[in-house]
Amino acid sequence: MQFRKLGLKFQKVDQILISHLHGDHYFGLVGLLSTMHMLGRTRSIQIYGPKGLKEIVEIQLYAAGSRLSFDVFTTEVAPETNGLLYEDAKIKITYFPLAHKIPTSGFIIHQKEKDRKLNIDQAQLDGVKIEYFHRLKKREDVIDEDGRLFRFEDYTTTGCAPCTYAFCSDTKYHEPIVEYIKGVDVLYHEATFTELLLDRAIATKHSTARQAAEIAKLADVGQLLMGHLSARYDDGSEHEAEARPIFENCLFVQDGETYTIQTC
Repeated sequence: MQFRKLGLKFQKVDQILISHLHGDHYFGLVGLLSTMHMLGRTRSIQIYGPKGLKEIVEIQLYAAGSRLSFDVFTTEVAPETNGLLYEDAKIKITYFPLAHKIPTSGFIIHQKEKDRKLNIDQAQLDGVKIEYFHRLKKREDVIDEDGRLFRFEDYTTTGCAPCTYAFCSDTKYHEPIVEYIKGVDVLYHEATFTELLLDRAIATKHSTARQAAEIAKLADVGQLLMGHLSARYDDGSEHEAEARPIFENCLFVQDGETYTIQTC
């Protein structure tokens, strides 16, 4: 429903990350897979999550007598560990342990270094052939058929620096995560409560807005996005007011809104 409401094409989804096995984080998974099946999907999908996730998905499909038209590959991780989950030519995704009532993982999406920008005018002036352009952009020096050397530094400049985005929900205040998220461009950190309900945050192993800001400051991140607010709050204005004196570049975020992550 949310995919349709937001105009997103869920058939383009190939990787799914599940942080932990509290229902609000995975109840919709089998429904999503079933909808993909009904719409004719044949391309496989990869799911990452804690131990037990594969069994949950298989039991639900078996109980419903469902057989999907595509393969579902599930990679289960021990949430107390950290490592690489996924990698392709453009990104890699790593995971690390959070601290919640049940085993929970945080995730970091690392954008890989982009191709350099080509100075086309200089390249054409020096007689660099078009077929060499892509190699120069990929930081390769080129020697043409006449033996001339073209160094990529002479014809390209650096583009935008690659971005990093860390996702931390759900978790109590937990300083050990700082080593994993240090210096990321954007940190999403849960802020279920404000300090007025610190005792509730401690009891449920959630965080306050102040605690999220303290983690962002310790990790020296570029921006803090706060979410996962308790339903008792109408909006995130109290959370922003609480967090901003500690970490100024912070924002309360809501489902359905779009945020651009840029490094230049």
